[in-house]
Amino acid sequence: MDPQPIGGVHTLADMTWEDVRALGGPLVAIQPVGATEAHGPHLPLGTDNVIAEAMAREGARLLAGDEVAVLLLPTLAYTAAPFASGFAGTVSVSARAVRLLLEGVATSLAEAGAAALAIANAHLDPAHVGALREAAGALAEEGRIRVAFADVTRGRLAERLTEEFRSGACHAGRYETSIIMAVRPDLVRSDIGSRLEPNPASLVDAIAAGHSTFEAAGGPRAYFGWPAEASAEEGRRTIQILGEMLAESVREALA
Repeated sequence: MDPQPIGGVHTLADMTWEDVRALGGPLVAIQPVGATEAHGPHLPLGTDNVIAEAMAREGARLLAGDEVAVLLLPTLAYTAAPFASGFAGTVSVSARAVRLLLEGVATSLAEAGAAALAIANAHLDPAHVGALREAAGALAEEGRIRVAFADVTRGRLAERLTEEFRSGACHAGRYETSIIMAVRPDLVRSDIGSRLEPNPASLVDAIAAGHSTFEAAGGPRAYFGWPAEASAEEGRRTIQILGEMLAESVREALA
């Protein structure tokens, strides 16, 4: 089979192994990383997965015109989620397991000839983000594959996102609810979300104070922020920004 033209976006899980072998040009793999955890009484447990996939798709769309082949990987849906561990349905694994899994995925991709691995992360639990940073650092030091991680918890990227996100009160609030309304409105319990009272308690401040659960941080129903103010329009704008961040990180890694 002749190599396909350079460029384009491809979904790994939908391809055959010969399809993958035939891809031409530098290969950039995008790994959506989410979680399975409580997101208030109005959003699904898979909220972070939906957001990570939206970020990955938008980033891939923006990279499609570059001289690279973009490969969308299956979403990592289980990770460290200790903050939400007290809520039914949350599945939390150790941070070490997350790091080893991501490093294993990257190593396998490197052996297959991929030029870069981009991490599209939507889960912000400190234990999880720490594992991603450690994995990205270890892979960069090893040097077998370039790693692009648009860490939205860092100041220069966080400043580009919404006011609620920057406040730290953004778990299942206006920020995340808006994105789900834009991508999967069928998953939003609008009758509940529209009646939720604002919860301005900042998770950033709670973490700084040493709290390690949503309950201790002031979120007895596993939400923070202003979910009743969410809109699909804001969600679409946010997805665009997240995709731009991801595409920029890939281009920087390949430069």
